[in-house]
Formats: sequence, C-alpha cells, structure tokens
Amino acid sequence: MKVLFQNEAQLSVYETNEFYHEKGWFRILQFANEDIQGAIDLHHPERILFEYPRAMIHLMELNNSEFQDVFVIGHGIGTIASHYPDNTFRIAEIDPLVVELSQTYFNYAINNVRIGDGRALLSSENDHQYDYIILDAFTTEGTPQHLISLSFFQMTATKLHDKGYLMINLIGKANHDRLINAISTTLYEVYPHVQCFALPAEGTSDMQNMIMIAGYQPIRYQGRHMAGFESKSLGQGYIIEDE
Repeated sequence: MKVLFQNEAQLSVYETNEFYHEKGWFRILQFANEDIQGAIDLHHPERILFEYPRAMIHLMELNNSEFQDVFVIGHGIGTIASHYPDNTFRIAEIDPLVVELSQTYFNYAINNVRIGDGRALLSSENDHQYDYIILDAFTTEGTPQHLISLSFFQMTATKLHDKGYLMINLIGKANHDRLINAISTTLYEVYPHVQCFALPAEGTSDMQNMIMIAGYQPIRYQGRHMAGFESKSLGQGYIIEDE
C-alpha cells in the first residue's frame, strides 16, 4: 500500500494492488472510520468499481433516459457526475478537503461543487428544477438525520420535476433495521412510489449497502442491470422528524 495523503482526522488517499479481492492497481479515498468513499482502477479509470453507482446509473437511465439536471448531496470522488460530463450536475459537499482531494488525486475536473450543507443548498434551488436528487452523504454515525426527515423529503419533492426521483445510498442491517424501515415509511408520507434495493448479506444482522428510490411515477428496473442489488421489502417504521 502506498499512502498519498493523510491528515490528522485520518482522511486518507492511498494506492493498493487489491480491491475487494480483485488484483490490480487502485486508488482509494477513505474516511476515518475506514469506510471507503471512492475508488478508481488506475489501469482503467473509466470503470465504476462500486456496485451502488452502477445500480443508480441503471435506474436513472431506465426511468428517464433524457434526464439532464441532477442535484447531488455528498461528493466523494464525483463518480456519477464524472460519468455524465454533458449533463448538468450541481453537487453539495460539506468538506472542502474532499473536493480538493477529488480534484488532485481522482481527476475530478468539473467546476460544479458548492461547499455547504446539502439541505440548505438544495433549499435555495428553483422549484421543479431537477430530474434526480441523489443523497450520498455519510458521517461516522451514518446518514445525517436532517437529510432523512419528513420535512427534508417534502422539500425534495418541491425541487423535482413531476417525473423526477429521489435516490438515497444507505447502509443498514439485512433485516429488522428500525432506521431503514423509518426512512421508507417517511418517504411514503411524501411519495406514492418507493422502492428499496439491497446487496445480499450473509446474516440477518450484517450491514449491507441499500438504495432507496422514490417518486410520483412508478419505478422501473431490470434485475440483471442492478449490479447485484435485489428488490427488498421493508416493514412499517416511525416517521422521522427534524430534531
């Protein structure tokens, strides 16, 4: 492993010859809790290594192949925005260092990232402007509560076109996760169509990557293009309110 950058908070960039059991040469952006926030294959930088952006891209293209305007909360290394250089992406990132690292080490060259809280920045956007809103924001405690609350979801609905969708990248337990159930239940208070997808997990208490998508139109997907994500039924949960 070759460390390219590391600060006191243990935000780091490093290169390694193995990524999830695949041999090669990879560059990784990793946060303090050892969660990997971005990765590129240095031999094939156009590859998208993580399953969740590949699944999101499929959902975006199948449900609105002519989409143009996207708002993203949480930058990472800008994987999805980089995949669509001709589309209009506006990205909110709370940590300016993350943006700097994406530009320096991951070739992010688009000038479309604003520094600040994603909810506050989205609230200042025009109504009915976006085809997609993507929430991909994490702290060491998980997704910030003010980005999964009823009032936030109500605000996202005002910023989307009538045929737009909200998509959320999440981490949760394979079964009986109170917060995941609550997010789904809260989304249903705003959107008539909500779908959850999850990567397979070995045990019921194992953590797994999930995607939720919500909108006013039916949600289409093709299982073979979901990068391993499978449709998942969730239980009833509580309504998440702002603290």
